[in-house]
Amino acid sequence: AATHGPEKALEFGAGYVVEQSLSVDNLLVFLVLFDYFRVPPGPMQDKALAFGLYGAVVCRGIFVALGAVALQNFRGVLLVFAGILLFTSGKILLLEDGDDSDDVADNDVVKWVNSQTLVPSTDAFDAEDPSRFFTLGADGVRRATPLLAAVACLELSDVVFAVDSVPAVFGVTEDPFIVYTSNMFAILGLRAWYAVLAQAAQDLAYLEKAVALVLGFVGAKLAFEFVGYEVSTEVSLAVIAATLGVGVAASVWFPPD
Repeated sequence: AATHGPEKALEFGAGYVVEQSLSVDNLLVFLVLFDYFRVPPGPMQDKALAFGLYGAVVCRGIFVALGAVALQNFRGVLLVFAGILLFTSGKILLLEDGDDSDDVADNDVVKWVNSQTLVPSTDAFDAEDPSRFFTLGADGVRRATPLLAAVACLELSDVVFAVDSVPAVFGVTEDPFIVYTSNMFAILGLRAWYAVLAQAAQDLAYLEKAVALVLGFVGAKLAFEFVGYEVSTEVSLAVIAATLGVGVAASVWFPPD
């Protein structure tokens, strides 16, 4: 705030809150992937998350750069971002409880990773060092372990997540530096507090719906900006924080049966 002023500080705060809320919600996907590939908690999950972080740094940088160039040269991209966010919001809000619990093996990303299109793989971890990405089979062929498959799914999932999260942060600020840094701070916090946040994501039943409402609000904000109506950063931050707060409070005080 001392360098860029209070307005930029508010934009960063709003971007951070949006990205952190989306990241916590996405933790459920990570938990499902680790369970499916039988990656135990501890050093092996930490290693997978670390490689996921490296990929996220590069992926988000590319998405932010493309988004900034698109906004600078074609303002109509605001409507594209708005459409993505509103569609995602509606899909989550209309999703019946339990509809998203289908067998993870049917997921397109997991199917592609398991298809052995790129490298041969095995269902077993390396006997000498389970944290290795490859193991040598009895036939002398090096095969990818489930740990590498889990990392591949994490990386591909982050590409899917970025399609929502980057436009969402662009909805509260068009400064690419703030968009990228708020993304990175939120992701770093997510990795550092993974165990705590993962449990919170499971316990807060209404958090996902609250995040969907935030996405809908940001999408509508982008659409209004395209036609010349600006929503201030202060109002945006207040609406986002209040919506997430209500979702957390409802989860604690009125848990589903």
